[in-house]
Amino acid sequence: MTELEGALNSPEVWKNQEEAKKLSEELRSIKSVINPFVAAEKDIISIKELAGMVEADDTHTLTEIKSETDKLAGEIDRLEFRSLLGEKTDKCNAILSINAGAGGTESCDWVSMIFRMYVQWAESHGHKLEVLDQLTGEEAGIKNVTFTISGEFAYGNLKSEIGVHRLVRISPFDANKRRHTSFASVDVVPEILDDIDIQINETDLKIDTYRSGGAGGQHVNTTDSAVRITHIPSGLVVQCQNERSQHKNKASAMNVLKSRLYDLEKRRRDEEINKSYDSKKKIEWGSQIRSYVLHPYKMVKDHRTDFETSSAEDVLDGELDGFIEAYLKFMARG
Repeated sequence: MTELEGALNSPEVWKNQEEAKKLSEELRSIKSVINPFVAAEKDIISIKELAGMVEADDTHTLTEIKSETDKLAGEIDRLEFRSLLGEKTDKCNAILSINAGAGGTESCDWVSMIFRMYVQWAESHGHKLEVLDQLTGEEAGIKNVTFTISGEFAYGNLKSEIGVHRLVRISPFDANKRRHTSFASVDVVPEILDDIDIQINETDLKIDTYRSGGAGGQHVNTTDSAVRITHIPSGLVVQCQNERSQHKNKASAMNVLKSRLYDLEKRRRDEEINKSYDSKKKIEWGSQIRSYVLHPYKMVKDHRTDFETSSAEDVLDGELDGFIEAYLKFMARG
């Protein structure tokens, strides 16, 4: 860290603004990890010094020490949780895709509920959410939606959401008020960093333009601004129709493609590494990871970690941190 600070104090570095910016971001990233631990260490020393001077009958100071100790314990818990986010891509923004399973309108409505859940989670953490592509259901809800959540360690937290999410409820679309089960799949990939090199050959791409079918005004709907890119070797298809500019949509789609290619290669490597692991510790596309039961009782349960809560409405309002923390601790245990 001192080397970086020294480099940034040199006038020569600032002659190359791009390099200086890169070093500044690296220093800020390092400080964001180190400084909380330094602050916690200072608090521990202060509490020890105060405890060494207090008299047994000094109830005011003893109460103050207990309050500071409790506060420090909470901070240490947060630092322990932060230490679980050690992979290079954990600090990246996240690109999420939610797709409806079988079940028509029921599943489309379930996708819209999950999407709202992540919107609420992002807002509560001060993160920015941007929709890249969305296809609405024929009667209600959303068939599929792709969006980014930008913020500190967004991917590190949201990688816990990969898999199939199951909903059990009394259907609002069933006149007979019968219980229905709906499924939706969630995929999450990191928005790749500038220092992760992904090579894509233009000859491997099939690029189509078409008229957007989503919101955005008359201009979006009457020009071929939407872009669909097919990566022929992998079969990956990405599309973006959020922007009015075809150029901007293509840039966004290429960014998603690079992120998914990176994630695809990482998953292949992980599968090789984890062949000998117990199957429950694998994260595989299509695995049912969580059930949300709204009838005949209320419960949300993660089937990987066994973490559960009866506060189903709170979870659907974006209170996911308990599930995220349980998942990261589960994976850290190996």
